Amino acid sequence: MNYLSWAVIALGAYSLVAPLMKVATTGQGKIPSDVAALVANGILVTATLGVIVVSGQNVSDSIVSSKLPYVVFAGVCLAVGILSYYRALALGPVSIVAPIFGMFLAVSSVVGIIALGEPVTARKAAGIAFAVVAVFLVSVE
Repeated sequence: MNYLSWAVIALGAYSLVAPLMKVATTGQGKIPSDVAALVANGILVTATLGVIVVSGQNVSDSIVSSKLPYVVFAGVCLAVGILSYYRALALGPVSIVAPIFGMFLAVSSVVGIIALGEPVTARKAAGIAFAVVAVFLVSVE
């Protein structure tokens, strides 16, 4: 499978996270958002370990890589982002929280352009601008 196939699978799976977390963290019998994050991400860690074992990847080589600080900082950002996202879902409507959270796509594109020197085209710039407008329109009550 190519990267587009994986991206579509990710889209499908991740599209269900917000509604499922909203149901889990609200109403009678609700689970605190931090506990929900622990369980959900525990499953992620377990699944990732399974993929590493099955694919025979060597973890020890990566632990000593000069790129490890980037992975650690990404992990910190992921922890802050996911914990904040789950808390926001517990407190607010999915139809507002998810699009605001989803702006990470446009912001990541801008970071890629600025910090990583990725090419910017008029189409990319328009897409980012439309994403900002779309999130604004969806998020304003």
